[in-house]
Amino acid sequence: MPVIFVGHGSPMNAINNNEFTQTWAQLGKELGKPQAILAISAHWYTNATAVQATPVPEQIYDMFGFPQALYDLKYPVVGDVNLSRNVLQNLAGTGIKIDNSWGIDHGVWSVLVHMYPEADIPVVQLSIDSKLTPAQMFALGQKLQTLREQGILIFTSGNLVHNLRMMDRSDQNAEFTWAKEFDNWMRDKVVERDLEPILNYQDYQYADLAAPTPDHMDPLFYALGATTDADKVSVFNVKRVAGSLSMTSFIWQAA
Repeated sequence: MPVIFVGHGSPMNAINNNEFTQTWAQLGKELGKPQAILAISAHWYTNATAVQATPVPEQIYDMFGFPQALYDLKYPVVGDVNLSRNVLQNLAGTGIKIDNSWGIDHGVWSVLVHMYPEADIPVVQLSIDSKLTPAQMFALGQKLQTLREQGILIFTSGNLVHNLRMMDRSDQNAEFTWAKEFDNWMRDKVVERDLEPILNYQDYQYADLAAPTPDHMDPLFYALGATTDADKVSVFNVKRVAGSLSMTSFIWQAA
């Protein structure tokens, strides 16, 4: 199965019909149905690597101040204890633990509701370990590669550019030079699989504006680790919303 890094953008994408959500829906049709999904979201950030191992994970509404219709949306997936067990085995020695205190957050369900609207594919969420460097996250992702051979879709969700404070909320089509340059630079490096500058992205001149906090960038490193040089990468949803929220996304598939 492939590996995906999706720019999830606003939680409102869960209930909106737009160019991004239409692409997600088409992607789900093209990929077919995986055995299960291992999800890594920018919104589950912990002090150690954690994995869910519950038959029915809770749907988390981890956003505030949105229309009631968003909170009324249900995406009732089940978990997959066997997948959780395999993740624990693959990541043995990393300090991984079971943690069922979280659930499936909007970084995951706001996209999957379009890709797989029937909610009939088990989902297990793996946390982002805030103590790890990008290189260590990449190495952890490498330990997940074998799951792909078992029909598991590795789904990571964040944003290459994520600066909510600087968004131009009066113009969804606004462009900021620094955001465009950083987004395009990261896109090119991912396509080229030029890992060293990606893993040291903080050194790029606009990184402090594009990623003032690392949480929405970090899922990319897990995704890159779960892929290999033999994978073919494709880019989709290349656009920035309100100037400083990148929707740029990648899918890696066996050539």
